[in-house]
Amino acid sequence: MSTPILPVLQGKATVAMSLDKAFAFFTDSFGSWWPAAYHIGQAEMADAILEPRQGGRWYERGVDGTECDWGRVLVWEPPTRLVVTWQINGHWQYDPDPANASEIEVRFTPEGPEQTGVTLEHRHLDRLVDGKAIHDTIVEQGGGWSTLLQLFATTAEAQG
Repeated sequence: MSTPILPVLQGKATVAMSLDKAFAFFTDSFGSWWPAAYHIGQAEMADAILEPRQGGRWYERGVDGTECDWGRVLVWEPPTRLVVTWQINGHWQYDPDPANASEIEVRFTPEGPEQTGVTLEHRHLDRLVDGKAIHDTIVEQGGGWSTLLQLFATTAEAQG
């Protein structure tokens, strides 16, 4: 029996920042806007880090100093595009096998001098071990990725 293809998850938001600043805040300050409750490590999350390069790590650091990977940076094209692997399975555990990874692509598009559109596509959830559980949880969050992107925009604008 083959694994069913799970629908792509999408999100979008607009942030009152220039293209360059929006991309930089999204990537350099990832831990400042990512909700600390959304972690998979044993310890409470102190920070979420996105290393700014192709092949870089995407991971969390716990309050006890432990680190827990979430995935890798596949595409690093500042200030317009970022693609990372999501290597978190349906049991909310890191899966080190890249063959089991889904992908998240984030695009930044200028919508004015100080306004940037941010769109996100989370695809290939069917590659994840028990990916349907991840898909359903994100969908059931009431907005899923759009809610997180709006949190990013609100935090970025407050930091100004």
